Amino acid sequence: MAAVEHLPDHESAVVPEEFAGPDHPMRTVTRGVAFDGTWSDDRAQKVADLFDGLAGEWTEGRGNPVRSAPLIDALERGGLPLDGRWLELGSGTGVGSTVISGRVDSLVCTDIAPEMLRLSVSDAPRFRSDASALPLPPDAVDVVVMVNMLLFPAEVDRVLRPGGAALWINTNGDQTPIHLPPGDVLEALPGDWHGTTARAGTGFWLIARRAG
Repeated sequence: MAAVEHLPDHESAVVPEEFAGPDHPMRTVTRGVAFDGTWSDDRAQKVADLFDGLAGEWTEGRGNPVRSAPLIDALERGGLPLDGRWLELGSGTGVGSTVISGRVDSLVCTDIAPEMLRLSVSDAPRFRSDASALPLPPDAVDVVVMVNMLLFPAEVDRVLRPGGAALWINTNGDQTPIHLPPGDVLEALPGDWHGTTARAGTGFWLIARRAG
């Protein structure tokens, strides 16, 4: 059983409104990708098309303090290497990137949807990629960031350097369409991992590190 340390809730923590419960279709996709490897070129194209269609309205309403709170809290309390090389997967229109880029020395972003990247409000370097097969060598980054993003466990494990960390955030907690609780994230990652988690705003963050 993976070990999860629960830090006290941040003072901003609130219960999210009901939105996407366990029957939401993206829950099936999320769990399938994380645990069964149910990903294909066809599914990748469907996801890219879906988020391309949402790109025009994606930024509006997503940069508010309550939704940003989990990411900010993780940066402040998570003990992450701010001077390391960071990679954000599924960066969308850069809402999270704008928070990260002013606090870390190096950040690169990637997303599968070209319209999301084209409309990015972040000045961080970015490129298009399917996160199941990143064009990066092994041990390339110190931190992999996933904000409301599908988890590709083997690829996260491959690109993380020894001693690196995966930062998983669901901005609406268990009401996030693409949702996995902390224990499931640790279970899905290959090998033995331990995690630190806390609630902030309407969501939560988890920092996962390889055990030992």
